[in-house]
Amino acid sequence: MAKQSGKITRDQYLGLAALVLAAFLISNDYTAFAPALPAIEREFNADITSSQWIINGYALVFGVFIITGGRLADIYGRRRVFMIGAGIFVFFAVLGGLAMDMWMLLISRALMGVGAALMWPSTLAMTFNLLTYERSGLAGGILMATCGLANAAGPVLGGVLADFFSWRWIFFVNILLTLATMLACWWAVPPDKPRDTEEKIDFFGVLLLCTSLFCLLFALDVSAEIGFKHPVVISLIVVFLVLLCLFTIVEYRVGKDALIPPDIAKNRKFLAVGVTTLLISVVFLSAILYVPQFLANFRGYSAFQAGLSLVPLMVISGLVAIISGRLYELAGPKLLVSLGILGMSVGMFMLSNLTSDTGFLDMCPGLVVLGVGIGLFNPSSTTAGITVVEPHRASLAGAILYMFKIGGGAVGLGMNATIIAFAPDIPSGIDRAFTVNAYLALVGLIVCMFFVIGRPESQSGELS
Repeated sequence: MAKQSGKITRDQYLGLAALVLAAFLISNDYTAFAPALPAIEREFNADITSSQWIINGYALVFGVFIITGGRLADIYGRRRVFMIGAGIFVFFAVLGGLAMDMWMLLISRALMGVGAALMWPSTLAMTFNLLTYERSGLAGGILMATCGLANAAGPVLGGVLADFFSWRWIFFVNILLTLATMLACWWAVPPDKPRDTEEKIDFFGVLLLCTSLFCLLFALDVSAEIGFKHPVVISLIVVFLVLLCLFTIVEYRVGKDALIPPDIAKNRKFLAVGVTTLLISVVFLSAILYVPQFLANFRGYSAFQAGLSLVPLMVISGLVAIISGRLYELAGPKLLVSLGILGMSVGMFMLSNLTSDTGFLDMCPGLVVLGVGIGLFNPSSTTAGITVVEPHRASLAGAILYMFKIGGGAVGLGMNATIIAFAPDIPSGIDRAFTVNAYLALVGLIVCMFFVIGRPESQSGELS
């Protein structure tokens, strides 16, 4: 490992390259299937309400299991848990690529989310562990830049494979990428031993949290179709609240064995980053959901063209994320997170002036500003959250931050759906939703300015 003030070594660069490949795989897989849905619908004679679960099912299972994945990685070893997750990912990708009916496809795709939920927290922690604390900003910048570029590449690669080969090749390419990632990480990333600790996994807490999160995310997902007042949605939310209360009681009683240990649950610096992420997450998700929908439904864009409309946002956010890694080392999290939130808020205000005549070129300035904000916010907030907890909690901290992002995004999208439903028409509804999102970002800015740490505190050694 390089000295704290030294340059990055060749071995560290090789390890980073392997982990960048892992981050690209996980992020790219989330968006790659979007342009392939029509082809899948035709082959299995399915409708959009069924095919959307190819994406939603993966995201739902990923969100439900990610905290468990982080806890397992911190206790039993990150590289080991990563390899197990990658093996699960490959196995169900094979089944998905060979699926003979819609049910087999949906189940395979959802269970790929279990593998991804084991891989992602380990990828985060191994990346931060590879570099010294002083270079943690660079680690966060590289990871988030990779995620942004992978999200942008996903619809393009998925569209090319679906149009010129078959949608099944998205699974087969995933298999090849995952095997290459496993080989690269085994060769280039130093192994970490399981922690010498008496801590155990709170399996009852895992069951309660996973079930409660499933109820919440599933309720928010189906509410877009059946409405928030539907008995199914209300019942799911009630079950979520009851299970969440039980989870809190169980966590308090098991102490250090809790799924979310007391030292994280009571860490105010970490919670400040988490709450900020919770408030901001809906901004990014709103843009990637409603901008393509608006262009497809009101401007006559094809699904592939509508997906390409997000490329400026993704590419700009990825490029800025690389730069923000270096800026983090100079300015610290508070300034960069604040500037990122401000950029996201301004970008949403610029996108909110929608009419039925608004085209892609009219949206470009807002997408660029939003991309700059996202590129500053994501790596800085992730780095700030992971580096304010004990080093052996890094995987879990990254997983919890991601849950804040998923939870805030899901609730925010449900709020947006309600706003649009009560608007006189969809363009004005999206206009109002974007405006509300911009104001919500400003609330996150206030939280950041008062509670997120200013400059990173020096730590000795690496983020082990």
